[in-house]
Amino acid sequence: MTETADELSTPLGQETKRKKRRFRLPFTAMQALAVLLGLFLVGFATIALFTDNPFGGEPVAHVAMRKTPVADEKAIAAASGPAEQAAKSAPKQAAAGENKTVTIIDGSSGKRQDVVIGGDAGNKNDAETAPATAMAGIDPRLLEKSRYGMIPVVADGLKPFTVYAADADRAKAAKMPVVAIVVGGLGVGAAKTVDAIMKLPPAVTLAFTPYGADPTKLAERARAQRHEILLQVPMEPFDYPDNDPGPQTLLTTLAPEQNIDRLYWHMSRIQGYAGIANFMGARFVATDAVMQPIIREAAKRGLGYLDDGSTPRSAAPALAAGQAMPFTKADFTIDAVPTSAEIDRTLLKLETLAKERGLAVGVASALPISIERIAAWIKTLENRGILLVPLTTAMLKSKSG
Repeated sequence: MTETADELSTPLGQETKRKKRRFRLPFTAMQALAVLLGLFLVGFATIALFTDNPFGGEPVAHVAMRKTPVADEKAIAAASGPAEQAAKSAPKQAAAGENKTVTIIDGSSGKRQDVVIGGDAGNKNDAETAPATAMAGIDPRLLEKSRYGMIPVVADGLKPFTVYAADADRAKAAKMPVVAIVVGGLGVGAAKTVDAIMKLPPAVTLAFTPYGADPTKLAERARAQRHEILLQVPMEPFDYPDNDPGPQTLLTTLAPEQNIDRLYWHMSRIQGYAGIANFMGARFVATDAVMQPIIREAAKRGLGYLDDGSTPRSAAPALAAGQAMPFTKADFTIDAVPTSAEIDRTLLKLETLAKERGLAVGVASALPISIERIAAWIKTLENRGILLVPLTTAMLKSKSG
């Protein structure tokens, strides 16, 4: 009542001086809930900051696992399939396929040196000696494993010479003049090799050197186009080493077993060839003592032999005859002078010889001008009464004649 009276007696516009009193709210249920929420937030922050929990508070399910017995582990590994197993072993396989060790034998001392050769085509030396890969369409019975790779062999009465000879009408060839043409130096230089494969008819025989980044791929393509193929074996020329045919060249200064070892290296580079031919080698082929083991080995393995005619003193004709080996010698180097006029003139000589003797053999390189002129000349042969035949057919006709 006193306070009310004071307010009534106070003049308008003036405030009554009140005695300050502390006002306390009652402790309600809402305040209790707020306190509990605060404590929960503090606790959550503490856990987040000081607990190593990568799931950050997310729900986690705990599943009890039993230990798998060894037998079950093997069953699971087997059930994982070949794809997973191949993936596990792929790095080892890739590493194993990257390099190949070949033995280089010194031409003077005969000293052996193991050299690791890689398959990187960007490096010239590596590209020239990259290891060979397996070829399609090869009869596995006619392959024998050597320390360098697979090399030809006679098996089940079959010889590479007959199995890999190109198809030909041999009855017709026996009755009329025939010409065989061999284009060599292939395998090094993919563009020129493909030109020879695709622009020349199947009856033209193609000869591959053992060098190149991927000689098997190109040789495979040649055989797919029905060309028969030869392997050219690098042999020592008179001006060696100034004129060097390439790695693992057969040399007159090496012992026979060393040259045979090198021959195996060359033979392993590709497969599916019907015979071998000398690549250069005027000195080597004229030296009976070093040439005889090579001819004997090639004959034993069921191959024919082409002498490129680079030297008139070659021991190959007599040695091949002594082994009853399919053999022939080139009569002309078609592009010895690589001009259109000279190539055409040599082709005319080849044609004339075929009519006189019944058989003529020419060799050429894969120069664009050579391929062009040979392809054009071949188209006219039938009208001139001459049959173009693979080299193996020419060898058989030569032997029967």
